[in-house]
Amino acid sequence: MIPRPSRGAGRLIAALDSGNAAAALALAGRLAGRVGLVKAGLELFCAAGPEGVAPLIAAGPVFLDLKLHDIPNTVAGATRSVCRNPPAMLTLHAMGGAAMIEAARRAAEDAAGDRRPMLLAVTVLTSIDAATLAATGVASGPADQVLRLARLAMAAGADGLVCSPQEVARLRDVLGDAPFLVVPGVRPPGSPAGDQARVATPAETVAAGADWIVVGRPITAASDPVAAAEAIAASL
Repeated sequence: MIPRPSRGAGRLIAALDSGNAAAALALAGRLAGRVGLVKAGLELFCAAGPEGVAPLIAAGPVFLDLKLHDIPNTVAGATRSVCRNPPAMLTLHAMGGAAMIEAARRAAEDAAGDRRPMLLAVTVLTSIDAATLAATGVASGPADQVLRLARLAMAAGADGLVCSPQEVARLRDVLGDAPFLVVPGVRPPGSPAGDQARVATPAETVAAGADWIVVGRPITAASDPVAAAEAIAASL
């Protein structure tokens, strides 16, 4: 698996949220050496399929953010398919439960062995606040729900977790160094939050204990994405 980063640009994941595989690959090339990984999400995967993501994986480490969530057998099958050309990281929803996470871990190991992706369990999406959780029937707030799902996922074999910046310090306090923590919802000072509900700056998030931070629009929508990425890396 990809090693835990120590500082600077290695901690930065640029989210290439685009449905255009050629444009995503071109931007990844421009950002090479200035970020640790690039993220390919559902928009790109649904538009271009595995074939569209393959050139990104060939070019460098990729965080494949598919947030797999289904019955254990289906998620195991999807994981095996992904592992034909394994990315560095793969996400699945912790809400799928322990059996689903265990099935994904077995499938990844069987299909890719030492080349398997790091399995990251998504806890509570960064766009969700307490009111949204309550509307779905979850009485506890985001912090408690994140910790509950984090414990479940790590016990079931996840390598790490995806959470908002606001839960990083608590997860480190409770779970220690064991989980890799990949954190979206990160915004440089002065950047609009957009549809993110639980945010912090890059420096604050890393100081709290994040291993990697995920930044999308502040890089991809910038007039100079390379300069934007370099500025964020420098802040770390």
